[in-house]
Amino acid sequence: MTIRPILRYPDRRLTTPARPVTAFDAGLRELATDLLETMHAAPGIGITAPHIGIPLRVVVLELDAKDGARTYVNPEIEWASPEMILHKEGSVSMPGVTDEVQRHARVRISYQDLDGNMQTEESDGLRAVCHQHEIDQLDGMFWIQRLSRLKRERLVKRFEKLSRNS
Repeated sequence: MTIRPILRYPDRRLTTPARPVTAFDAGLRELATDLLETMHAAPGIGITAPHIGIPLRVVVLELDAKDGARTYVNPEIEWASPEMILHKEGSVSMPGVTDEVQRHARVRISYQDLDGNMQTEESDGLRAVCHQHEIDQLDGMFWIQRLSRLKRERLVKRFEKLSRNS
């Protein structure tokens, strides 16, 4: 288990689409464990392999301790509800700043588990927001790209100021 360095915005690797995982082996399990440890240290509730500079389609989410962590390999959104919700979002790659992003209220995703078995999961609320947020990240869309230009520019200025002062 290793806590890995997290890429910081505006690192270009955060906007590069990730490649599908093809090897379901000990290396993938180690990556998932490292992602979980890195996410806890950040702290955060979700992280992708691209956040640590590895361009693979792997997501780890842990929304609450009793539910435990879940690893999603090669996740894709299969269906999204027409209803939308606003939810406050942020990123381990841009700590200290958040803003409300509009997302689908419910989604169904398909993914593989760490053994390569196909799975599906339906989610709503925070989990649905996280699924969309992290799959965007895997597709090379950093979350602030979902904001208006004005909101995005204000957020980037605030993050730059926080980064200078820390």
